[in-house]
Amino acid sequence: MRHPLIPVLQSVTAECCPTRLNFHCHTTNSDGSLAPEALAQQALSIGLEHLAVTDHHSTAAFLPIQRWFEQQLESGMSPPQLWSGIEISCLLEGCLVHVLGLGFDPEHPALEPYRQGQAPIGEALKASEVRRRLHAAGGLALLAHPGRYRLPFQRLIPAAADLGFDGAEAYYDYDMQPQWRPTPLVCDSVSELLTKHALLRSCGTDTHGFELCGR
Repeated sequence: MRHPLIPVLQSVTAECCPTRLNFHCHTTNSDGSLAPEALAQQALSIGLEHLAVTDHHSTAAFLPIQRWFEQQLESGMSPPQLWSGIEISCLLEGCLVHVLGLGFDPEHPALEPYRQGQAPIGEALKASEVRRRLHAAGGLALLAHPGRYRLPFQRLIPAAADLGFDGAEAYYDYDMQPQWRPTPLVCDSVSELLTKHALLRSCGTDTHGFELCGR
């Protein structure tokens, strides 16, 4: 069955984030500054259409935000579509990278090594295993901010494609400005490479502070 998030990711452009789509942000359940409900309130206030919170090695924010959105819906508001998310550290081509898991079953046992609040060890640290487990949980695996690593994205993206990854974060603010904006040259090159390998594009603010429209 085709994953329901795929059509959304196929629509991603440089203009989608931060006010329409955000598939990369953090709460106090990892290293973010916003409590889950506070982040949810900002997502509603700026009119986001789709949201995934991707705390490092934690899915604890999902249920509180889901409950809060349900309350707003009952009050006549129009909250974003919430997708499960997680950010996982792993090794790809011997390089430490981050993988965004999106749209999975948050309670699936395959994800247990990645919900412990810290990076996994052993076999679970391999990018191939992260991809396998995310797919087993019904989710998608995307390489986060591919332009931030020791190895160039020109090597990492094809390697991720060979392992069966679904895509990568095409639009990212590598300059980490107060108001999020994609970095043109890097993001354009990443996007072109994703097209070449028939991979999905994602986007997100990677918010750790108090403003969802900033880093």
